[in-house]
Amino acid sequence: MFEREVNESNVTQADLVVGLASYKEADNIAFPAKQASEGLKKYYGDQSSAIVNCDNCSPDDTEGAFLSAETEVPKIYITTPPDTPGKGYNFENMFRKIVELDSEVLVCVDADLLSITPEWIKYFVDPIKEGYDFVNPIYSRHKYDGTITNNICYPIIYGLFGKNIRQPIGGDFALSRRFAEHLILQPWHRTTEEYGVDIFMTMNAIMGGFKTCNTGLGAKVHKPSAPKLGPMFIQVVSTAFLTVIRNFDKWKSAGEIEESKLYGLQEMDPPQDLDVDRTVIEKQSRDGFIENQGELEKLLSPDAYKSLVTMYSGSDIDVDTDLWIRIVFDMIASFKTTSDRGALLEAFKSLYFGRTLTFMNETWDMSSEKAEELILAQAEAFRAKRDYLIEKLG
Repeated sequence: MFEREVNESNVTQADLVVGLASYKEADNIAFPAKQASEGLKKYYGDQSSAIVNCDNCSPDDTEGAFLSAETEVPKIYITTPPDTPGKGYNFENMFRKIVELDSEVLVCVDADLLSITPEWIKYFVDPIKEGYDFVNPIYSRHKYDGTITNNICYPIIYGLFGKNIRQPIGGDFALSRRFAEHLILQPWHRTTEEYGVDIFMTMNAIMGGFKTCNTGLGAKVHKPSAPKLGPMFIQVVSTAFLTVIRNFDKWKSAGEIEESKLYGLQEMDPPQDLDVDRTVIEKQSRDGFIENQGELEKLLSPDAYKSLVTMYSGSDIDVDTDLWIRIVFDMIASFKTTSDRGALLEAFKSLYFGRTLTFMNETWDMSSEKAEELILAQAEAFRAKRDYLIEKLG
């Protein structure tokens, strides 16, 4: 979907490419561009390289900020047509561009990163050079950061696909050209073209039989994503559910859990503090349940729905692990057959807030390290109960 390209250095080939996906990042994009350039020159100065900004026709002159950033590595700017927002569109443009440039490695990083260092480039590129096709990030994260990952994406990938990829929607990745070519050929849903692209990539790497690993990066500091949570939830979950359903025949017979090798930083500093307001989350859950109760009755198994009605009629929200697994698996099964997936996702969101609140209440006085044990235990429980979903989809 190239709309317009600016390639002032006339780059026609690049062994290594760092891609920056952006929308309205004029204030931030120069920093990751400079860090990427330093990393490429420091560690891979004997190879050709380029930095590619794939943008959504930002009105704030992200283009000018990127092209004027002082870098030794040549830069290429690509934009989608006006009024075509979506991180996935930018990633798709990146994939097509590295094929055109005959590249060996693509590193994708967020354009608002404040914590990226030149070493990140090495941590991402080296595993691809050693034969891996897809590299997921590992950050030090607060126990309440990444609630979509912790409660939906990670347990689904661990429990259904049998792969221990802890942060499958981290936002920053590395890909081989072979895997990028594979992704171009996959069906892209509308939500995949937006925030669903991260989970789309991770799930297709596993289902496509590509070699995956993790790389430790330390803390991730960037602009807060809270304002994006509404659409992000819908797009990520929709893409995840679609991919689970489409690949049922591949994952239903998955064997033992496959651990992922860790490159990069092996030990990381503690995560930054994160302020959360449990009363706001409880209100979102209760209001959402009341608003979507009729829809939930159609989507959930009778026993799960009855448990929720009783719970939301009382004073305490307690969506425990067993109930949460039934909810998620019921929703995946209903997603396959419903005529209104948008209504399903809105209804599901209220229960996701309920599960998030429950986890917060359980772990409020725990360290992030101790809370991590519960996140893994939940993923293992998804694994143990996967036959429930297999029977529903079979």
